Amino acid sequence: MSRHHLYSFLRFLLVIAIVVLGAIALYYVSTVIYPFIIAFFIAFFINPLVDFLETKAKMPRWLAVVVTLIVLFALVAGLVTLLIAEIVSGTQYLANVVPENFQKLVKYIETFFAKQIIPLYHDLAALFKNLDASQQDTIMNNIQAVGTQIATTVGQFTQRVLQNIPQLLTWLPNAATVFIFSLLATFFISKDWYRLTGMVQKILPAKAHKSGKRVFLDLKKALFGFIKAQATLISITTVIVLIGLLILGVDYAITIALIIGLVDILPYLGTGIVFVPWIIYAAISGNVPFAIGLGVLYIIVLVQRQIMEPKVLSSSIGLDPLATLVALFVGFKLIGFLGLIVGPVTLVIIRTLHSANVFRDIWNFIIGKPAS
Repeated sequence: MSRHHLYSFLRFLLVIAIVVLGAIALYYVSTVIYPFIIAFFIAFFINPLVDFLETKAKMPRWLAVVVTLIVLFALVAGLVTLLIAEIVSGTQYLANVVPENFQKLVKYIETFFAKQIIPLYHDLAALFKNLDASQQDTIMNNIQAVGTQIATTVGQFTQRVLQNIPQLLTWLPNAATVFIFSLLATFFISKDWYRLTGMVQKILPAKAHKSGKRVFLDLKKALFGFIKAQATLISITTVIVLIGLLILGVDYAITIALIIGLVDILPYLGTGIVFVPWIIYAAISGNVPFAIGLGVLYIIVLVQRQIMEPKVLSSSIGLDPLATLVALFVGFKLIGFLGLIVGPVTLVIIRTLHSANVFRDIWNFIIGKPAS
């Protein structure tokens, strides 16, 4: 092996070591300073409004930040209040409707047991009596084993739930602490946004600053595009569900459509959280046509989501539809539902780094080529 190839190999190992150690360090550091990371992203999102208030309304920077945070907090509190009010209204509606439907459900179950389960039980009992003693013992042992397994599973699940209650109670003070630190950090970061960015520009070399700025702008465009894409998909789902529920004559159709639209943030699982139990309940309670209508509406929502998601994401983020589809699938297979977000974001980062010639510069460093 020549000296040139040896140095190239050592530089390649150095790049790999820097990437791996950097990722590990970033992970462990983020577990400690995550309130400030949250604050940075909040400051990043509210910065346009702060700039607008500072320049157009002639406010001091600190006052513009305070007003923006108050407006943001008021919007979130208003949305939560509206949601709680709708839940209370829906609960009152269910309190009036559920007892009658529950009685229908009980009568249906009683009829089902009388006509289906009891005759089947008698047939199985007669068949069981005709078996040999060894066969009867085998069946009973299997039934006992299944019962024991079910009891063990239920017991373990109950134990986990009870054990997690103290953890949930201890999480609340931590959540309050994180909220306070994030709020304070957001104020200081947003107030000194341009001073901090100026410090970063002075620290970074000119070439790194140029490449980093391009990466940052592309990621900013992709991030807002991703949020726009998700808002578009949720809006489409909400409109489709609203139209379907109005056709089916469902009460509180607007509220239910808004709730389904919100849970649609969880792809695949989202709308199913509402639709699947609703369809099963409608079918068991004997309202089969309504259950079929809900099933058709659920299928329409699923199909449009799968068709529109790659197209909307690709147009909003600027990615190829096929590459977006591959990123969605690979992300989902690797880390589950979170991968449906991480996949496209990773693809955007790779594309942005490639556009900024970061990979080319790394390769030139490995082979020992002088920087251009």
